[in-house]
Amino acid sequence: MKSVRIWDLPTRLFHWALVLCVCISVVSAKLGGNAMEWHMRCGYTVLALLAFRILWGLVGGRWSRFSSFVRGPVTLKRYLRGELQAGEHAGHNPLGALSVLLMLLWLLVQVATGLVADDEIATTGPLVRFVSGKLSSLATGWHAGAGQWGLYALIALHIGAIVFYAVRKGDKLVTAMFSGDKRFAGEVVATRDSWATRVFALALLAACAVAVYLLVSLGNG
Repeated sequence: MKSVRIWDLPTRLFHWALVLCVCISVVSAKLGGNAMEWHMRCGYTVLALLAFRILWGLVGGRWSRFSSFVRGPVTLKRYLRGELQAGEHAGHNPLGALSVLLMLLWLLVQVATGLVADDEIATTGPLVRFVSGKLSSLATGWHAGAGQWGLYALIALHIGAIVFYAVRKGDKLVTAMFSGDKRFAGEVVATRDSWATRVFALALLAACAVAVYLLVSLGNG
């Protein structure tokens, strides 16, 4: 068994930053009141992180790219039948890839609806003035209702999958997301994780943060 770098540092930091922001968003929403300021800030941060992850999925390390784990139904069937070699899905397996994509899409919708939501009490999304009252009402209902509970379900599914793979398959996904490394019996191509790629990722994240800041600022114009 040989240790191979699968998850580059930018991907790992994105993952844990997203986990932290989602947790704070949930807790602050439940607390309400002044805590909603943190809910909003975390929402903006999540949007910047998601924008970064989408771009990093195009230009990042080998196993962080969507092209390495977004597969068609044929490959998914082969995986479920146990016909794929470990090196073919060293990062996300074809089934896990569906979960990842759904989580990213769900969070995008949740943030987007939050930007135009209005609880008619004390919290208003920064872009609410750009949509009709009816659309804002629908967005608010989704954000606080189906969107919220759907997110909880996806989180539960994610945690359940982690436990399953750890217990049944001995695949310690959490450990790998901390260290960046996995162990394989055969030859697996390592991802790029140099200081040059890390600096590039930081610049990309900064650009995403600026873009989100400018977007949110439109509501103050």
